[in-house]
Amino acid sequence: MSLVKCCQIFASLRNRVCIPTEHGDCCFCSFNQLIDNKEHLALVFNNADKAQTPEVRIHSECMTGDLFHSRRCDCGDQLQEALSHFSEHGGILLYLRQEGRGIGLYNKLDAYSLQLQGLDTYEANQCLNFSSDMRSYEVAVQMLGALNVSKIRLRTNNPEKVKQLESLGIEIIARVETESYVKPENQAYLQAKVNKTGHWLKGL
Repeated sequence: MSLVKCCQIFASLRNRVCIPTEHGDCCFCSFNQLIDNKEHLALVFNNADKAQTPEVRIHSECMTGDLFHSRRCDCGDQLQEALSHFSEHGGILLYLRQEGRGIGLYNKLDAYSLQLQGLDTYEANQCLNFSSDMRSYEVAVQMLGALNVSKIRLRTNNPEKVKQLESLGIEIIARVETESYVKPENQAYLQAKVNKTGHWLKGL
């Protein structure tokens, strides 16, 4: 099924519940009829879905980084940056269940083992017989559609997110850079993002 055809399957809002967090009150939104049948979430701060062009961050789940603060990636840092910014200024965080660029947690840990042998993050996925990045963002477009959002300011350093969302009908008014969280433990990982997929990362 093509990406465009997938996005013709309309999702709907299943529930919207306000939860107090350390970043303030936030509406957690769940959905019906998402094309991959996964439990993706939208976190809406300050009724940002009612804004004309809300700021949006699409964040792929990273248990090691988001929950356990691994220093081998920048995922947890980017998540905290978005949450802090959105709590003050408003925004929508789409939290997608795409662990390990879509290969799953156990396979991601296998890929980490291969990286310790000298492969970069993309080569490790390919060595495990996956494509270098299994993610697609049509489900994010479905979620935005269910929230009645079609024009956004996209908070990302990933050109593929921009390309896919625009090809699927989302109008990106502006791209907002995220910070570059370079550490000794993740420098090779970030450099591979720049070299292999053209990520916009300052200082690399």
